[in-house]
Amino acid sequence: MAASFAEERRAAIMSMLDRDASVQVADIASAFGVSRVTARADLDALERDGKLRRTHGGAVSLSKTLTVSIQDQRVNVNVAAKQAIARAALRFVHDGDAILVDSGTTALELVRALGSRDGVTVVTGDFTISDFVDRSLPRTDVVMLGGALRKGHRYTYGPLALRSLEALHPTSAFLCPTSYVPGRGLMTNYAAMAELKAAFLSCAEHRYVLMDASKVGAPGLLRFGDLSGVEAVVMDADPDGAVAADLERLGRAGDLILAGE
Repeated sequence: MAASFAEERRAAIMSMLDRDASVQVADIASAFGVSRVTARADLDALERDGKLRRTHGGAVSLSKTLTVSIQDQRVNVNVAAKQAIARAALRFVHDGDAILVDSGTTALELVRALGSRDGVTVVTGDFTISDFVDRSLPRTDVVMLGGALRKGHRYTYGPLALRSLEALHPTSAFLCPTSYVPGRGLMTNYAAMAELKAAFLSCAEHRYVLMDASKVGAPGLLRFGDLSGVEAVVMDADPDGAVAADLERLGRAGDLILAGE
């Protein structure tokens, strides 16, 4: 009997994916009156059967490939480090703040941690982040940046996004670079994103960089800023002390925050 119910529930989950292209564990638990543990087990079983792709907190359809974004592909990479960074960065978010949040999985973890804050407004061009706030953070508002959608990445960019930033003055901006090149600065690989991230740095009252240790020395073609333009860098670890050395040269050795310390 239990196996029959599980099969029916999993078939219904696939129907949900056919309709919406993605599904969250919380939605499954609510729709079928089961625990989140059971909902995760259903998704794991369907993934083993090759019927969907698991993501952090849910699953995406395999038949609609554009919904499996770059962010979805990276959501399970260095998860513990990103969550630790998010918890450490939460000290810079206060009740009532308006925060400008970059796209990416580290930024998403920061937003996931906002449940302990009241009256926060998240400004973002990232569809995954705005969707999470809409589904899971009833005390948090969202302002979406305009612009063109970069397919496969789920964020907006371009002249309209830049115009949106001209009208805004958020309390804080949280940036997530593609890489950090010691002695050079904050890097990304996409020209339009470099322009957008530079605008992030210029429009907020306070600026913070969130990055895990794998970003240090990683490939990055386009420089969009350096550490002189940010108030703190939050990391899980600093390989070879490279970031600390650059901050020390700026006379700001205390502005590196290592999660867990």
